[in-house]
Amino acid sequence: MAEPGDSPQDKAYRVGFKRSKREDYAVDMLQRARGNLEDPDQVDRILRDIGRYYNAIADQPIVSLEERRQIVESLRAGRTAEAAALLDACLGRYQVQEDDS
Repeated sequence: MAEPGDSPQDKAYRVGFKRSKREDYAVDMLQRARGNLEDPDQVDRILRDIGRYYNAIADQPIVSLEERRQIVESLRAGRTAEAAALLDACLGRYQVQEDDS
């Protein structure tokens, strides 16, 4: 039996509603993809991994299959700035400012 004060809400309150490791992982992976724009295959692998995570606030995947396709196609066509902008949009949509929550 759980002790008083061990509910998920109590635990969240104690840690100050900080981001979970899963959320940090997704941000790190998006930034890693952004840093590897010269390697479309690597970006594709990173985005495939991110595809396992869901953005509950936006009620959608962090990176949709269509966004992944657009990013990788842009990179393969040499449109690095377009791919970077798409990744930035995914990251911006996913990151939540502390005072927004």
